[in-house]
Amino acid sequence: MHSLRLLGTGAALSCSLVLHAATLAPLHGRCTIGASGDSARFRLEVRPDDCPESRHCGSNFSSESLTRFTGITLADLAREGDNLTAKLAAESGTFTCTGTVRDHELEGRSVFTPDAAFAEKMDRMGYTGLDSEKLMAYTFVGVDSKWVESMKQTGVNGITADNLLALRIFNINPDYVHSFTSMGYEMPDADKLIALKVQGVNAEEVRQIRALGYQPTLDELIQIRIFKITPEFIRRMQERGLKDLTIAKLVQIKIFKLDE
Repeated sequence: MHSLRLLGTGAALSCSLVLHAATLAPLHGRCTIGASGDSARFRLEVRPDDCPESRHCGSNFSSESLTRFTGITLADLAREGDNLTAKLAAESGTFTCTGTVRDHELEGRSVFTPDAAFAEKMDRMGYTGLDSEKLMAYTFVGVDSKWVESMKQTGVNGITADNLLALRIFNINPDYVHSFTSMGYEMPDADKLIALKVQGVNAEEVRQIRALGYQPTLDELIQIRIFKITPEFIRRMQERGLKDLTIAKLVQIKIFKLDE
């Protein structure tokens, strides 16, 4: 009986993998790889074949280290006329850009081959509907199952196949989540975490502000960063003799430039 059950489970997984492989077609296009302003990072542009030059329908990535690619180095971009194949292999798929170095850029043809086994694993974790385009984005920003599982285990609500990209781009991990819950905050949902990280909210500054007698909510922490209400600013206002300074009043002071 157990053997039959195991055989049935294996057959179901194999069938699911076949279905994913059938629906996840390789993506072909044009690619350009160059050095970004930060000399240790690359700038990658990928344009599908059906994207005319006059339209902004391509994708640009510039947040990953060049060392994630094999087959190319920064020095190679100075070798005019060299033929190269740059490869980026990840759990979600493999991207290659094959072409010629021109004006310190590798220009050529790209192929992204999605990984059906990864898509199936994500399905089992509850993240369904992944297509080749999304898997290619996962490959570029480094979304992998180990990190996804670690985020899921934190208990954060609202994590979707879509916002996993933003969570990864902004380097949100379990430690960042715990930095808030350890201070007594309720568990933020995925979108709130993204908003907090985008504004640069960090635990150390939160602790300093709380030490000044404030208990800001998560939404107020976002406001504090938007309006640049730092611990130093709060102390300066207090030294001026201003009393009963709530977060809302501090925001008004900033908005109307009453501190000038």
